[in-house]
Amino acid sequence: MFIVKRSIGIAALLVTGLLTASAQVTPYSWQHLPKVSSPVFKKDTVNIVNYGAKADGITLNTSSINKAITACSAKGGGVVLIPQGLWLSGPIVMKSNVNLHVSRAALLQFTDDKSQYKLIEGNYEGHAAVRNESPISGTNLENIAITGDGIIDGHGEVWRAIGKDRLTEAEWKKLAASGGVVSENGKTWYPSESFMTGAKTPGAGLLGAGKTIQDNEALKDFFRPNMLVLTNCKKVLLQNVTLQNSPAWDIHTLLCEDLTVQNVRVRNAWNAQNGDGIDVESCKNVLIERSTFDAGDDGICIKSGRDEEGRKRGKPTENVIVRNNVVYRAHGGFVIGSEMSGGARNIFVSDCTFIGTDIGLRFKTTRGRGGVVENIFIKNISMRDILHEAILFDMYYGGKSPGEDGEVKDEAVIPVTEATPAFRDFYVDNVVCNGAEKALMIRGLPEMSIKGIHIENSTFQTGKGVDIIEAQNISLKNVRLNSKDTSPLINIKNGKSIVFDQIAYDHAQLLFKIGGKKSAQIQVLNTNESKAKAKVEFEKGINSTVLTAK
Repeated sequence: MFIVKRSIGIAALLVTGLLTASAQVTPYSWQHLPKVSSPVFKKDTVNIVNYGAKADGITLNTSSINKAITACSAKGGGVVLIPQGLWLSGPIVMKSNVNLHVSRAALLQFTDDKSQYKLIEGNYEGHAAVRNESPISGTNLENIAITGDGIIDGHGEVWRAIGKDRLTEAEWKKLAASGGVVSENGKTWYPSESFMTGAKTPGAGLLGAGKTIQDNEALKDFFRPNMLVLTNCKKVLLQNVTLQNSPAWDIHTLLCEDLTVQNVRVRNAWNAQNGDGIDVESCKNVLIERSTFDAGDDGICIKSGRDEEGRKRGKPTENVIVRNNVVYRAHGGFVIGSEMSGGARNIFVSDCTFIGTDIGLRFKTTRGRGGVVENIFIKNISMRDILHEAILFDMYYGGKSPGEDGEVKDEAVIPVTEATPAFRDFYVDNVVCNGAEKALMIRGLPEMSIKGIHIENSTFQTGKGVDIIEAQNISLKNVRLNSKDTSPLINIKNGKSIVFDQIAYDHAQLLFKIGGKKSAQIQVLNTNESKAKAKVEFEKGINSTVLTAK
């Protein structure tokens, strides 16, 4: 029996050593939200029609729109108006002090003529790399905006490869007959031979080691652009506009400061390759609110560079507010990683809804990344029909972890270096998930445990319960786990200083399973085991004293 009749407060936990002081005492809280400055514009309005633009869906308006932007900026800024109509264009380059306003009845359609997009030096998944010029871009700017209720379409379907298993039979036949190249095994459609060659070329497009843009000309079609890329910009506003059908990531902000995203709708097909909604990379002071994301990859994603390149940049994404957003089908609802080598900190996520995402809250990294993710505050999250984990902390992104084959490696065989990533100090309150494969997975490294994960006041209706592997200073308080597979409900391998307080459940074949020689100081409070057929199972070599109830 381990029915307990008393609770224990944070202060007591600190005294007993079950939670470290660093995990609980922090200068950051919901009372100290970051401040984000917004741009201000002159009221002067420049209509692109006055620069020769035509809304006939045929005329390429690249020059007219860019001339209007340049002229507006040169006069001190203001609004560049895209009025009602279908406006075909090539790449648009933003300028300081310009608000590009897309009217409600306007469709800004980027051309499918790829020759209009020149190869440039850009950034791909945290690395300096060759890319085709983005449909909309801006570098080293200040005081810029894209607003209005209109639609911006990236014509992404002509850029992306796609697998046969992601289409219906009729869709596949139509696509294969339209041109492009089908792989030898018949499972993938590529837009061109150039794309297929690039996909099969290791490190294609990466710059450095003497590689230049010119060296990559033969693979040009492979280097899909992100739709909107803003680099090293200050005071940025994205408001009300719809951005859809991107060749790759939809919105990518890199090294920006004071970024506001309000009432924006991002629409990428669920099967759009690398079709992230928004990727905020190495940015400071960010507000993302009241926006909706349909994505082919992660929905709202925080990044900060990849591996040594990201660590050398040394710019964390920090001081971020994400609130009142909806994410539909995506790989993750709110995500940090996996390119987080510069770190991420002081991030506040609240009042968001995830429907049909692969994972709800997704935090991912792997050996070699380095970087510290810390001081993450999350509350009031609703989820439905999540394909895999409702909440996932994974330090084996893209690889196989100890324990997946049933074996637990108790000794760290890899030294801790600057390339070792760290997750610590996450505070999660009031998550409700109706439908997921698993409620919670925490999976750290043998050489670097995940530390300081605190989840409370949450309810999970899922297929499976909780896995905690290579983790320390974990607390679950007032958490309900209604799981179908309860053998066990909670699985711990090499977990230390873990507190379960007020864990509720309907039934359990086995409540706890504990393994790993490093498991220690696991405490159960205010939890009734009467609905469990068996209370706890200790793997071979584990002393039963690692689990206590008082």
